[in-house]
Amino acid sequence: TGVIAISGGTAGYHSLVLKSDGTVWAWGRNTDGQLGDGTNTSSNVPVQVSGLTNVIAIGGGEYHSLAIKNDGTVWAWGKNSKGQLGNGTTVNSNVPVQVSGATGIVAIAAGRYFSMALKSDSTVWTWGENQYGQLGNGNTTDSSVPVQVSGLTDAIAISGGAFHSIAIKNDGTLVSWGRNSYGNLGDGTTNNSSTPVTVLSITDVTAIAGGTNYTLAMTSTNNVYAWGRNANGQL
Repeated sequence: TGVIAISGGTAGYHSLVLKSDGTVWAWGRNTDGQLGDGTNTSSNVPVQVSGLTNVIAIGGGEYHSLAIKNDGTVWAWGKNSKGQLGNGTTVNSNVPVQVSGATGIVAIAAGRYFSMALKSDSTVWTWGENQYGQLGNGNTTDSSVPVQVSGLTDAIAISGGAFHSIAIKNDGTLVSWGRNSYGNLGDGTTNNSSTPVTVLSITDVTAIAGGTNYTLAMTSTNNVYAWGRNANGQL
């Protein structure tokens, strides 16, 4: 009860809620500590994330979880094989650890094995897996600490797909980067990109969401657009 935000693990098997008292609760799969309760035991009822208070936002990856505290710091827990916890290691943690150097954060998002943060200065920072360029820093090297997305200084919202990233710019246009095998970057190609590319033919965007190789956007006129993989009718 008293829930003010929810998040599901991206392409994953656990759920998160943020309560009005600033605590976070989780349930589902916990093989990698993604429930954050100090155990690796899965739970079919909500358990409290250990030692985490004053939280204002949450996000879930496939096997890891994220939270922003009211001081603008970011905390993460769960699987860390690609550095997606952002604490400079690749060691899993079943309790929250602080993301290195992440301050002034106002929004977070997670992909399958990577994480994203939007700072108050409208820059975007990423960490974790970078096989397809989903960190957006111009290379394909994984990073266990936050790196800045190249050339993006006017973002107002972010979202992570399984292997790609999306951001709304302050003019209502979209950019995306990472895996593009199914056209999920929306730039008219199927070429991966390790830096942001402009999503074609869509403006006045107010909300975004990334799936596994597809993307969704809503505009100010409440129209919804989709692009990318459509094998199961996801568009």
